[in-house]
Formats: sequence, structure tokens, C-alpha cells
Amino acid sequence: MIRNGPLLSVAAIALLLACLWSPAGAATNPGREQVCDATADYFLRAENYSEAIRLHREVLRKYPESALAHYHLGFAEGMVGDRTQELNEYRRAAELGLLSWDLFLNTGLALFENGSLEAATDALRLAVRLGPSHPEPHYNLGLIYERRDMLTDAEQEMLAALRLEPDQLDARNMLGVIYARQGHKAQASVQWRDLLCDAPDYGPARANLSILDGKQPVPAGKKEARCYLQRPVGSHENR
Repeated sequence: MIRNGPLLSVAAIALLLACLWSPAGAATNPGREQVCDATADYFLRAENYSEAIRLHREVLRKYPESALAHYHLGFAEGMVGDRTQELNEYRRAAELGLLSWDLFLNTGLALFENGSLEAATDALRLAVRLGPSHPEPHYNLGLIYERRDMLTDAEQEMLAALRLEPDQLDARNMLGVIYARQGHKAQASVQWRDLLCDAPDYGPARANLSILDGKQPVPAGKKEARCYLQRPVGSHENR
């Protein structure tokens, strides 16, 4: 399960639910990590977050030490904008022993929205250690590093993300952003030109390339994301 937060790709990322959803009746055999409820999880998958919150709270009244139920509840709370409660539930899930790369990815994203960049970095580093074969933790850690001006680390994480998912357009664009900020303008230009050869309609790369070439970057009345002269800004609208 991946929370759609401000650091994630502009394109929607499907929730990774398969490894997290317990089968029907699982709550009859409680355990610290795996207990949840199929009906509660159904509403979470259906994006009916108010009902998912209500049902997960019922699960936790019966099984207060269910790490998975705390995680799912936190996810739903975050999707309705309650970041404080989201983080509280994520912390409780971690305290109860849930070691899931996407738990710490979501934790990092929520911490970023709260402006806690160092804590977000720590959470995303753990997400990378727990899920090294998934591109999302590398990509988002790279974005955090870029935001913190740790450009060498940002480059390494973006390259790691692209090794795992070579066609990820946002990661390819952000690698160009990092090259440009490092002063490697030729590398940035090649990166964006190659991206536009593969995806001619990808606006951010075209805008960045225009900035690099000293041309008007964005047509009047239009906004493009992730231009390297304009830092990306978090928004609840991307949840």
C-alpha cells in the first residue's frame, strides 16, 4: 500500500495491497502483525476512507495490538488529511513490529508534509533498506536528498530507481534536475532530450529544457511541475 503523497510521481501509483490484505476471517486468528478485517480492507481499497476508518477502529477495539490494522487506519487517516493521526498510527504499527517498506515510505511522506525533513530522510532510508528492489523508496529518498541539497546522494538514489524502472518519466526528469543543479548542464540537456524523444508530450522535461536553453519555459496560463529553477511544493491535492 502506497500513500499518494507530494513526493510521489505525478502519475497515480497503484496501491500495493496484495501482501497486506488478510483473507476473509483472518481476524478470528489474531496476531500482532497480520490481523485485519476483510470488510474494513475492502472499503480502504474502494477509497471509502470514512468507512474504512470506522471499521478499522472497530478492529482495533478487539485487537489493539494489531500492527497491520494500525497501519491501515493510519493510511486512511492520512488520505482524509489528518497527518497527525496518520503518523501516530504508523508509529504504533512500527512499535508493534511491522517491518514493511511501504509503511516507512508512507511515514517518510507524511513526515515530509509536516516539514520534518531529517525524520523523513531516516524513514525513507529505512524504506530503501527494507525494499531495495522497489523503485518508489529510491525515487522519494532521491527527492528528499535533492530538497536538502544533498545532490550526490540524490543522484545515486534516482539512478537506483531508474535501474529498477527505466521508463519512469518523473525519475528521468528529476535526474536531469539534479544534473542541472550540480552544474552539469550538458548531461541535463541530454537527459531531457532523450526523455522527450521517448515521451514528446511530457511537459516538465520540455519546460526544464527551455529554462536550460534560456527560452520562455512555460506558455502563458500553463504551469509545469518540477522545473529545476522552481522547487516542487507539497500539496494535499496529490494524495
